[in-house]
Amino acid sequence: MAHQFFFNPYILDNLPAPSTGFDVVQDLSEPRLRMYITSRGVKTFFVRKRVRGHDTRIIIGKYPDVDIETARGAVAGVLDNAMKKPIVRRKQITFKQFIDLYVANRIRRSEDSQMKLVRSINLHLSPLFEKNVADITRADVVDVIDAIDGRAIASRMQDLLQSIFKYAIEQGYVKENIADDLPKIEQVRRVRPLNKSGVARLVAAIEREPDIFVRAAFLMLVYGFAPRSRVFAMQWEDLDFNHYMWRDWPLSDRAVVLLQDLPQDSFWLFPGRGGSHLTDPRTAWKRVARAAGVPNLTMDDVHKFLMRNLTWASDREDLRNNMNTLLDEILDV
Repeated sequence: MAHQFFFNPYILDNLPAPSTGFDVVQDLSEPRLRMYITSRGVKTFFVRKRVRGHDTRIIIGKYPDVDIETARGAVAGVLDNAMKKPIVRRKQITFKQFIDLYVANRIRRSEDSQMKLVRSINLHLSPLFEKNVADITRADVVDVIDAIDGRAIASRMQDLLQSIFKYAIEQGYVKENIADDLPKIEQVRRVRPLNKSGVARLVAAIEREPDIFVRAAFLMLVYGFAPRSRVFAMQWEDLDFNHYMWRDWPLSDRAVVLLQDLPQDSFWLFPGRGGSHLTDPRTAWKRVARAAGVPNLTMDDVHKFLMRNLTWASDREDLRNNMNTLLDEILDV
């Protein structure tokens, strides 16, 4: 164990040198600070730290070239630097190639959510794809963000770019985060444009939709009291028409009638492309929303409106009755 005492110039100047090898002394004022004294009388400040599994001695400087207070003040910074991962400078890589690495190594989402993120990246960040990551400038990032239609999406893409370039620094492809400290995009709180008469007009517009599965999926946004992600991914095996249940969620009478009339030709109630379920029929939804007189309406608006107006009940049958009552009020039955 190192001999401990308060370091001061008088003691350090008069420390005896060992006959062979070296001695170690430790400062009581800053216990992490230590000093080597060699047999030749050379005195060196250092700290010890376990770095990536190895006991490491990090030199601060020789005494008296480095005085005691300077050595004490340097301890924290030296230890912090020791814990930082070494920066590796890598070869050039395009932004598109790096995005693929980022999504594979940093994104932890469901498959549907990850696909949605990739679609947004391809839509909004494609002007950067062919550039090398190290060659992208702050002006390039600003131009891409400014070209995005919609403040909410622009804000999310700006946050994503900050995260991407932070990861690029960690991987050694760039030296600074050019997307950091960009002016925050102020967002205007959106007013949800739906009321009971709007829901009635929406249902009437949906019933004129020609595609049977799209029509049924849109109606289930109303009759099912569930968000679009759950509605579009409905599976036949999750339905129990004998007890009017969808997993642990009750089905309204309108939902039961609607679903029983659907052809059961797929694993999914609302099949989409490539053997998967319906995901994001934006064009059809915009057409329906315009026909209903609420062109800014989103699918999530429908669910939020219904849940605000639904009287909650812990008993499933009572909740199902409340669903039916609300739908009857809205659709004037």
